[in-house]
Amino acid sequence: MTELSTDRLLLRQWRDSDREPFAALNSDPAVMEHFTGLQSREVSDGLIDRTIPAIDERGWGLWAVEVKETGEFIGFTGLSVPSFEAHFMPAVEIGWRLAKGAWGNGYATEAAKASLAHGFEVAGLDEIVSFTATTNRPSERVMQRIGMIHDEAGDFDHPRVPAGHRLQRHVLYRIDRPRWEATR
Repeated sequence: MTELSTDRLLLRQWRDSDREPFAALNSDPAVMEHFTGLQSREVSDGLIDRTIPAIDERGWGLWAVEVKETGEFIGFTGLSVPSFEAHFMPAVEIGWRLAKGAWGNGYATEAAKASLAHGFEVAGLDEIVSFTATTNRPSERVMQRIGMIHDEAGDFDHPRVPAGHRLQRHVLYRIDRPRWEATR
């Protein structure tokens, strides 16, 4: 099983004990502000159920994130393959979602840097993308801190967000292996 370790965090496979705090995170209006709605326990569990085999099969995915010092589950960070059509597909995306109590500690940046390193060094990826609604400035700042570049010409209307919805327009960020090697 692939686990990533940073100074403060463990990115690991999901456990049954993660289900309840993950469902709470996914039903928190502050955490889900830049999504089209809150997620039910069933939807939340479904994400875990799809993620576990992806990590086992590929050696990477959306890892559960745990604070080493306390053992507390705080959300996920990692790599995934988006399942919608867009001009930049096929692609591997880096993403994160952390509980509100974990915000402001640099955890998203720390975990994302470890995920990028794994993607380029171990998985052999040539490029990794990230995207979010134009309103999600905190996630954009993480993208910038990990060395990603905004591809303004690549910004797009997310096909799974209803037309005219305030979250439909998304920014696209990219980082390729040479840029990552130059910025690490």
